[in-house]
Amino acid sequence: MSQIEIRHVNVADAQAIQQLYSQPETLAGTLQVPYPSLQLWQDRLANLRPGVHSLVACIDGQLVGQVTLEVNQSPRRRHTAHFGLGVDVNHRGKGVAQAMLAAIVDLCDNWLGVERMELTVYTDNAAAIALYRKFGFEVEGTARNYALRNGVKVDTHFMARFRPH
Repeated sequence: MSQIEIRHVNVADAQAIQQLYSQPETLAGTLQVPYPSLQLWQDRLANLRPGVHSLVACIDGQLVGQVTLEVNQSPRRRHTAHFGLGVDVNHRGKGVAQAMLAAIVDLCDNWLGVERMELTVYTDNAAAIALYRKFGFEVEGTARNYALRNGVKVDTHFMARFRPH
């Protein structure tokens, strides 16, 4: 099996990321809206906000996943970060999400001083929840009717992980 390469995103990745989040299966696990424009992704990648770290996963030079970690900039929440990720439907089950998650956990634990990582995940995304638990995330609560997905309001779990001491 080919090796998964994790690297920082660049503006040239915009089209591949647009295609990634255009996949209905990938879109369904995010808070993105359908039909993202190429310009939207070019602008996002060219102008990352302070505290934002965007990484991509590649297999044999092909972009197969993307994760964005945002360290909170509020002085009272700088010890926290949240993230979202997506994996190409044709590359699920190959360890892509696990490799990206390992990379951002390493960033948080060893380089950014983040003590608390946070996320929201749809309650019906069992594979993602199992992966997050593997990395030490725990469900802290459930938000009912949190987001609209395919015309139906769906629930999410709030999960968090604390840096081990």
